[in-house]
Amino acid sequence: MNNRKSIKEATVIICCILVCMVLGYFSAAKLWDAGVSDLLNQRKSVTNKKIYIIGIDDKTLEKYGAVNTWSRDIPARLVEMLSADESAAPAVIGFDVIYSENVEQEADMHFAAACKEAGNVVAVMSFSFKEQPETDAEGNIFYNPYHVDYVVTPYEKLREGITCGFANTLVDRDGYVRQVMSYLDYNGERVYSFSSQIYKLYQESQGKEAVFPTTYGRNNRYYFSYSGKSGGYSVISMADVLDGTVNTKIFKDAIVLVGAYAVGMQDSYMPAISHNSQMYGVEIHANIVEALLEGRTQLPVSPLIYAIAAGLLCSIFLILVRKLKIFPASALTVVLVILDFVLVRVLYLCGVIVPVIFLPVVFVLIYLVRMIQGYLTEVRRRRRVVNVFKQYVAPQVVDKISKDKDFELVLGGENRHIAVLFVDIRGFTTMSESLQPEEVVEILNEYLSLTTKSIFDNGGTLDKFVGDATMAVFNAPFDLDDYIFRAVCTAWDMKAGADAISDKFEKRFGKSVAFGIGVNCGNAVVGNIGCDFRMDYTAIGDTVNTAARLESNAKRGQILISESVYEAVKERVEVTPIGEIPLKGKNKGVFIYQLDAVKK
Repeated sequence: MNNRKSIKEATVIICCILVCMVLGYFSAAKLWDAGVSDLLNQRKSVTNKKIYIIGIDDKTLEKYGAVNTWSRDIPARLVEMLSADESAAPAVIGFDVIYSENVEQEADMHFAAACKEAGNVVAVMSFSFKEQPETDAEGNIFYNPYHVDYVVTPYEKLREGITCGFANTLVDRDGYVRQVMSYLDYNGERVYSFSSQIYKLYQESQGKEAVFPTTYGRNNRYYFSYSGKSGGYSVISMADVLDGTVNTKIFKDAIVLVGAYAVGMQDSYMPAISHNSQMYGVEIHANIVEALLEGRTQLPVSPLIYAIAAGLLCSIFLILVRKLKIFPASALTVVLVILDFVLVRVLYLCGVIVPVIFLPVVFVLIYLVRMIQGYLTEVRRRRRVVNVFKQYVAPQVVDKISKDKDFELVLGGENRHIAVLFVDIRGFTTMSESLQPEEVVEILNEYLSLTTKSIFDNGGTLDKFVGDATMAVFNAPFDLDDYIFRAVCTAWDMKAGADAISDKFEKRFGKSVAFGIGVNCGNAVVGNIGCDFRMDYTAIGDTVNTAARLESNAKRGQILISESVYEAVKERVEVTPIGEIPLKGKNKGVFIYQLDAVKK
């Protein structure tokens, strides 16, 4: 039986490990997890004072018209104004605008020349992707969703004097921007993203090496931390710069990003740092550049490593919860959930992203299943205990057993001070020889019903029937107030009841019977005696044996009580002293009394 239980538990644990590993590997509830991760990890911080945004805002559009109608002289003039004083020039100027076509030759040449002269301009290009089957190094075919279909680049003359970076934005399935592509290898060349190129040029301007983060996936991605919500960076209207309202010296050695900052230009996305709000693309680039400068980029944990760790942790938790009671198990669950959030945050700060809600959800589910299982097991246990005890225990005692959380139906016993009552039908054997079997059973059932009712009415425990005899104990299995007097009252009720039904059988069968009763009290061993599949709740010891001897010495209709019983109830009974009588099996006689009346 224990082997079967061990195998069952091992099977449950193995299944738990496998399920958790599979769910962990495939990132169950990934989108929900990403949202919770945003709330936990994306924190507003002080934005870099050396990053400025020159916004093509409503004021600029009102003054110069729609961007697609602009002459290239406008951005050329902006570059010239920013670079006019070489000692106060920005470190990098980034245009988050695609200048892909020639519009006016003279203006186009003007803009290209201004950028070349500045020598620090980065402009965007854009890849167009489509899913296409490709073959890897082992010859396996896979469908690459980031296969480059075509490229949109700045016009040729402009490309000669600038650095290009692609501005493609990665949007997760839930619509939020959390990742960025670092670079793409295209036509044998490595092309960096817009933010990567700006970061690279800025580091070079400061005499530092550009250290790019480790990436993952075929499109070379990494996660990044936002520094601020929309409006977190210094945003200056392009119109104010062009009309000289703003002193361009404030941009000295800074990163200046030029981009759309008006709703009508449709260049806004959902940032991970502030759900249900929009952030302009140029602001997202600013956040990415700052993340690169501050080293606040992350990679997701290996799915296989996480799956193995999750499976082991969940199985250990399952083993612990199965052994703990409800309050320690509840405390353990709360502590582990809190530790999970703390660990997720620490790992994030160290550059590793792990699922946030997977383990807490699994922990809580395991806890709930264990609690439900424990509750059902407890219900079955109580039902089993009640079903066993209701056969020989007073209803109020059964009710108490069913409510006692600590009561266990197990083999073993305890030493308790109890009162013991034995009652036997006198003359029953002789009478049964002259009656039909069904008549014998009818009489026996009537008398046994009387003894049982008397025992239960006084809160006693029906120990057993032995033929026409009944044994009862008082103050077991639970404490019972005034239990010795209750035993005496039970004996008196049996005598009175027997007198009442004696006439009934005298009239029907011409025969009557009466009880002989013995009551004793003292210490005895009380408990379940037997084996796992068959046990009997009973009392054993000298106290029990003495009570049985008193009953065997009692005459028809007589109740005999021991001296210890009399001393406990003498103020409430009337007795006739019988004296000391020898009892079979005892070296010393026992002084006994005949019970004549009870003062209830």
